[in-house]
This record gives sequence, C-alpha cells and structure tokens, in this order.
Amino acid sequence: MALLGSMLKNGIRLSNVVRLRQFNPLRQQRKVFRKLIRKAQFTKFGTTYHFDELLRSVEFGNEGEFYQKYKQQVPIHDYNKMFDGWWKQTLAGERNVAWPGKVKYFALSSGTSEAATKYIPVTKSMSKAIQRTSIRQILTLGKYQNLPSTLYEKGCLMLGGSTDLNAREGHYEGDLSGITASKIPLWFERFYKPGRDIAQEKDWAHKLDEITEQAAGWDIGYVVGVPAWIQLLMEKIIARYKVKTIHDIWPNLMVFCHGGVSFEPYRAGFEKLLAHPITYIETYLASEGFIAYQTHPDAEGMQLVLNNGLFFEFIPFNEQNFSPDGELVDKPQTLMINEVEEGKEYALLLSTCSGAWRYLIGDTIRFVNKKRAEIVITGRTKHFLSLCGEHLSVDNMNKAIEMVSEELGISIREFTVAGVTHDTLFAHHWYIGTDDKVDATDLRNRIDAKLKELNDDYAVERRHALKDITVTVLPNKTFYAWMESKGKMGGQNKFPRVLKKGMIKEWESFLKNV
Repeated sequence: MALLGSMLKNGIRLSNVVRLRQFNPLRQQRKVFRKLIRKAQFTKFGTTYHFDELLRSVEFGNEGEFYQKYKQQVPIHDYNKMFDGWWKQTLAGERNVAWPGKVKYFALSSGTSEAATKYIPVTKSMSKAIQRTSIRQILTLGKYQNLPSTLYEKGCLMLGGSTDLNAREGHYEGDLSGITASKIPLWFERFYKPGRDIAQEKDWAHKLDEITEQAAGWDIGYVVGVPAWIQLLMEKIIARYKVKTIHDIWPNLMVFCHGGVSFEPYRAGFEKLLAHPITYIETYLASEGFIAYQTHPDAEGMQLVLNNGLFFEFIPFNEQNFSPDGELVDKPQTLMINEVEEGKEYALLLSTCSGAWRYLIGDTIRFVNKKRAEIVITGRTKHFLSLCGEHLSVDNMNKAIEMVSEELGISIREFTVAGVTHDTLFAHHWYIGTDDKVDATDLRNRIDAKLKELNDDYAVERRHALKDITVTVLPNKTFYAWMESKGKMGGQNKFPRVLKKGMIKEWESFLKNV
C-alpha cells in the first residue's frame, strides 16, 4: 500500500507539470465554446439561435468574431427565463431541447435568496465533466509538499445530500452532491465514506448520527463538505467518543476541501477541534457545474475550470449593469476571459454542457490573478446591502466577522444581516450566531469599525443616511432550526448572509416563536 501511495504522488506531480505548460485561458475557452455549440447545434435552442452560424464563425472567423455574434444572437437568461422557455420542456421529458438527448437527472436548488425550488438539469456530459474536474482537483494535491504519500491510501469522507434520489415522471431529482455521489467510479469506492448505505439516508440528523457511530472505524485522510455541517459533525464525533479533538479519532486527517460559503468566519471555531494544522483547499461547485478550485498552496483564489464543459462571460458588477436591487439592466456589458481586469468585481454568465446558455448564475467574483484565471467569490448579485449607497458586499461582511472573531477569541459560525428603516433613513440589523459569551454592544461597535475600514462607501454613509447598526446575538442552534423549518438541512444548503423583503418578516416571525 505504501508503494501505491508513492506511485500515485509521483504520477500526480508529473501530471501537474504537463497541465501547467498547457494553460492558455482564451484558447481553452474558444475550444470549449466550439465543442458546446457543435454539440447543441441541432437542439431546439441551437436551431432557434442559429448555432450553425456561430459554429462557422468560431471555426473560420477571426479571434473575437464568434463572441460578438454570440452576444448578438443569444439573449442573457436568468433561471426563470431559462426554465420557462426551455428547461420546463426538458423536465417534462422532451428530448433535444437545450442539450442533445433526454435529461434524466435534475439538481434541486433554492439558492439562498428565493423560496421556490429550482430544477437544474444535470446531463450525462455534465456528470462526466464534474468527475473529470474532481479528479483534476485530486491531482493538484501533488503540489502540496507537506502531504505524505500515505495520504493517497486514506479514506475520503464526503458529506452531502442523499444518493436515494426522488423518482418522478421519468427523471430523478435531488441535491447535486447526492447525484454526483451516486455516480462515483468503482475504483473510488474503497476510499469513499460514509459508503453507499449511509449515503442513501435522507434524514439529515439520522445521517449524522450514523456517521458518528461508524467514525471510529474509519481512517479518514480527506474531508469534503460545507464548513458548517462538517464542523457540526466533528463536534458530534468528539462528544460521542469523549475525546479532545477530531485527530483522536482520525489521526491521519490532513485535508479539508470546503466550498459553498467563505471558510474564514468558521476558521477559529473549526481549528479548536484539531490537534494539529491541516491543509485547506477551496472549491466552487454549484448546481450548474464545477466552476473553480484551488490549484496550489500559495493561491490567492481558485482557478476557473476553463477547459471542461463551461464557457464563461463576465458582467462588470456596477451601477451601469445592475440596479440597486441587483437586477440586470437591458443589454449589459459582457466580457470574455481575456477582457477582465484584476481587482474588479464581475457577475458570472455560464454556458454549459447541461444546456444553460448565457445563464446568470447569481454569483459575483473578483479576479485576484488574471494570468492564472484565479478568482475569489465575493457574494451574490442580490446578496449585498446598498440601502443608501453603502455597497456592502458579502465579502466585506465575511472579512469583518473574521477580524472581530480573532480579536475577541470567539467563534462566529453563522450570521445574517437585514436592511431596515430608521425613522426616515436606514439601518442594518445583524444577527450573530455564537455559543461563546460576548457583549452585544462591544460586538456591534467592532463590526461597525471594521466595515468602515474595509469599505469607504460604508464609512461615508454611516455619517449620513445609514443611521444605526443593531446586533442580536443568538445561539448557533437557532440558525439550524430555521433551516430545518425550511427543509434545508444538510448537503449544499447554507444560511443566507443577507435577508431581503419577505425573508426578513419570516425570520422575525420565526424568532418570536423560538
């Protein structure tokens, strides 16, 4: 087995050298675009928007001609436009609508800002693309010099949705993590935990209990999942076996692959559960595809997956392209990978091998290294606060919480912010989740001060229209109880960082009855 680990690590290092030499963002994206258009040209979507013309332009036109035609011929779609116009037919079992063939799997996603369930198609091509990207991510471990070859022989715990998918009218539906886990390759099964039986469990609390009971018998090297749920599971395991840290149960735990939300607010509390440091690797896996992942130890962000079934466009996230409520204007400016700038914020458009076309995913990102196509997630197009021009992003919020947590030596696992009125002006109401003792007034003052340092617009508006900041401290269980009441326990579900419109009233009503 030791020999196997050494062979895998050496092969991984060689693969990384080859991939680095091949990296050319624009060339990769042009190639992906050609493949997508060629594959979908005879679908209903492809014939409606003249993909045959686009194919000729990408094969015979000059470098930028194909993209200009694409922007002219194909409109931008949000979920409602894509679903009502195309995916509804796909969901009903019709073939060759926005992607060739019949779609048998749909990922259910409500995001964090809308209550209605979204049905995102997961085609065979997308399943294969996600598997390929997952393997590529594993290959990047060869760049981490501190990881021994024995790591490649250890178990990998993937905490996600149920693999027992709902069968409905000719298709299957469920959490994307459940869909992908149900399709893991045979060679990976010997490493995969919690195993097929527990992975099928639909009751999230019962699943965590079953994993806890089995945990002592597993030799786990990697853990994959959303930070809040992984931390909750590790706390349960530590309490069940009456030990001090998770390393008393899993001494070979070396890597945590996390995604879904920023890890920084969780870091302080998470590291209290460890006996020694581990390696953190960030991923960006959405219901629409595997978008990016961290490729090397010193990366400032995650590298976009530019050569595997996803074509990216970028909309500058500014007042020229978006309304104060985060609504996209007509005919916004859109850019390709070679046209972006470091340090600027963009909303993502995706065209994918699942039949999404110029699809506004709703996330905002910032390029931290254009040469490597490395990005960080900054929030959502509708998950920011700008009641009076403060332009407060989720990225600002995460950083402020991280800094304050470190100063006070507390763990803030969850938080959310609501924009409210204050007489004739405005205020922010923060709800902070922590089980540590903290003075709410001190916490409020520190968060306010950090945000003034991080965001000049916020600092200006705190002297004018943004008249007050309120902080309510709640136990972490309150946030999880809210999610349970919404049927959003586990998997890729996370608590919204910004509450808007009807969600504020729902949250306030919930708190009155807790």
